[in-house]
Amino acid sequence: MAVDRLYSLLERLGNLLRTEERAAGLRHGLQPVHLQALRYLQSCNRYSNTPAALTEYLGLTKGTVSQTLLLLEEKGLLRKEADTEDRRVVHLHLTDAGRTVLKEAIPPALFKQALAGLPGGGEALEEALTGLLRGVQAANAQRSFGACSTCKHFRREGPGRFRCGMTQEPLSREDSVLLCREHEAVPPGH
Repeated sequence: MAVDRLYSLLERLGNLLRTEERAAGLRHGLQPVHLQALRYLQSCNRYSNTPAALTEYLGLTKGTVSQTLLLLEEKGLLRKEADTEDRRVVHLHLTDAGRTVLKEAIPPALFKQALAGLPGGGEALEEALTGLLRGVQAANAQRSFGACSTCKHFRREGPGRFRCGMTQEPLSREDSVLLCREHEAVPPGH
């Protein structure tokens, strides 16, 4: 395996996708970081839709994320809501306008077109890239931000009934497929 070649391929793909993302965002007056924030908020659960979780997920400074959130709120793409139990915690929610922007911009049409040309629609590529991502996260000791249903804390209690083993709170079917800041991957072989 040519490690340098694989890295070059992923780097080039990332640059091309970021260019497409930039062009899609500009139509809405947004930069790639704004779209990335919206995308994360679309994909995360109620434990992870906070400014702190977004900051950690994006790997940016609090100041950068604060400015990003201010712009997105001014544009009406997200709204802030105080936590019902701890008023110090703020939850971030996409508005309908935010969802519309994402639907139009992400993933870029170029990516959809290229993916459609792969054998099997890219399922093998998805599996390989997921493994690569897990490996990089583990080597760097970063949170995995995975879907609840793939977490060691996820509990099935019956047909359509789920619970978070960490918080002991019930989870909806929708919750079970969303990203969670507290995600811990199930150890291999379990």
